[in-house]
Amino acid sequence: MQTFVTGATGFVGANLVRLLIKEGYQVKVLARKNSTRKNLEGIPVEFVEGDLLDRSSLRAGVRGCSLVFHVAAEYRLWGNPKSLYLTNVQGTQALIEEAWKAGAQRILYTSSVAAIPPRENPPADETSVYPDVAPVIGHYKKSKFLAEQVALNLARQGAPVVIVNPSTPIGAYDIKPTPTSKNLILDFLQRRMPAILDTGLNLVDVEDVAQGHLLAARHGKLGERYILGGENLTLQQIFNHLSSFTSIPVPRLKIPYPIAYLAGALSTGQAYLFDSEPRIPLEGVRMARHKMFYDSSKAKKELGYVASPILPALKRAVEWFRSNEYARPRLASRDLRLG
Repeated sequence: MQTFVTGATGFVGANLVRLLIKEGYQVKVLARKNSTRKNLEGIPVEFVEGDLLDRSSLRAGVRGCSLVFHVAAEYRLWGNPKSLYLTNVQGTQALIEEAWKAGAQRILYTSSVAAIPPRENPPADETSVYPDVAPVIGHYKKSKFLAEQVALNLARQGAPVVIVNPSTPIGAYDIKPTPTSKNLILDFLQRRMPAILDTGLNLVDVEDVAQGHLLAARHGKLGERYILGGENLTLQQIFNHLSSFTSIPVPRLKIPYPIAYLAGALSTGQAYLFDSEPRIPLEGVRMARHKMFYDSSKAKKELGYVASPILPALKRAVEWFRSNEYARPRLASRDLRLG
């Protein structure tokens, strides 16, 4: 089956493309002219040059494709928000409309749990909804919420759309490290994590997320959304996992939320002043005020989705980051020597 994938050169997309090729699909992918294609080196795909705001490239991509995966999104927690809304909202509308016009039988839109209000006990599921965009924290989450509303609206009009909401993917090919990987895994490996905030995340193996996309394409109900999650873990538990195989000690200091907020505000203000990336994005701190726990029962029941234990995915992520020189292995060996 001929398939078109946006976001294929990125983290989730690269894992999805590998799965599709393994399953016998013919794959076309969208790639910007100057974007790195390292994640797809040696993978037999057809490149379509363009971007989500270039409808002519989208038409070329979806032409002849029965199945379309819209994985691409801009994910960052700081900076000018204009491009977030252009890419994530307008780009989503353009891609779904062009795929629908071209006769795609199924359009998989990769949303995010960012579009679902978090809850700790019980964890949030697909019935959890924001009343509107106002209470959604930060421009990234707002853009994903609005993009999902676009997808749902087009589905109500008849577009063959199924939505998946991954939680926090972990694993290999995170080529432009997501804010979570950068501010959690890489900071931990580089010993730049001096304290722990009382928060939590749902971590999921990125390979399970890729499998969940394919399952949703095959078994998902049109107009429905499915959370693709893994394990709900506190930050302390995540660091315990990382420490168990890196021998890097877990930070002992617990930081109160008001102090973390102040640090984020100062870091982000400094970043805007000097046109640099904030060490502690304030938007990320605001998100961390609540434990972001989610329930994937619907995907398990309706799609046959299975979530793997997260420890092997964390090990693969660390190995990939180190082998690609995002974090040097010598840190772990030095920790072991100092015992």
